Amino acid sequence: MHTEASSHYDGLELMSTTQILSAMNEEDEKISALLRQKISAIEPLVDAIVSKMQSGGRLFYLGAGTSGRLGIVDASECPPTFGVAQGRVVGIIAGGDAAIRKAVENAEDNLEQGYIDLTAHQIGSLDVVIGIAASGRTPYVLGALQACKLAGIATGCIVCNENSPIAEIADFPVELPTGPEFLTGSTRLKAGTATKLALNMISTAVMIRLGHVKGNKMVDMQLSNDKLVDRGTRMIMEETGLDYDTAQMVLLKEGSVRAAIDKLSQW
Repeated sequence: MHTEASSHYDGLELMSTTQILSAMNEEDEKISALLRQKISAIEPLVDAIVSKMQSGGRLFYLGAGTSGRLGIVDASECPPTFGVAQGRVVGIIAGGDAAIRKAVENAEDNLEQGYIDLTAHQIGSLDVVIGIAASGRTPYVLGALQACKLAGIATGCIVCNENSPIAEIADFPVELPTGPEFLTGSTRLKAGTATKLALNMISTAVMIRLGHVKGNKMVDMQLSNDKLVDRGTRMIMEETGLDYDTAQMVLLKEGSVRAAIDKLSQW
């Protein structure tokens, strides 16, 4: 596996701070170009998710360790950013919620537990499951995708090695061969960055396609703090020409930027 291959750098403990940071930055610069090359693989996965979610389905991310945490981060941002209901995008990590903060020993090695965790959410044929695993072989993820395939549930994956067992089983594989890490085997680095960028692309493209964005604005975002109320107020001002106080009054009354703009368009 290339993600486990020895670093191109050695004697890290002898490097100055500048040398360490510069070398890491050189490695990270490779990731954006890699994602650009993989758009053709990401596109069909996005289209499949949109189709399923338009029919009432959900998106699930499933992973262990850093991969699981990245899926949870992306899933947790979808309700406040796009106004989708809790439970439409779900992140699941091997070892349960306790593993978000602290590693759970051997959790990723259980071939059956991934699908068991999915069935707790009444997973079905309208849903899409994306397995996330830098190695491309994590048993927790592999077993879940195998079971999903037998159950007729659409699957995708984000992996950071080519020709992996998980990519082979997934309906819509996204393979991001990030190569050796600066710190040998530490896939929270380049592999983690590539995974996060892919997740950003997938969820944002899906939510735009589902109609949760107008122009370039998050018109369905939740008004969960003063900063977002202010942002929403300014969106309405830009769209309608209203003054700040009036725009904010309508926003707070209607509960969302979209609802406020729709209401004002009727005036």
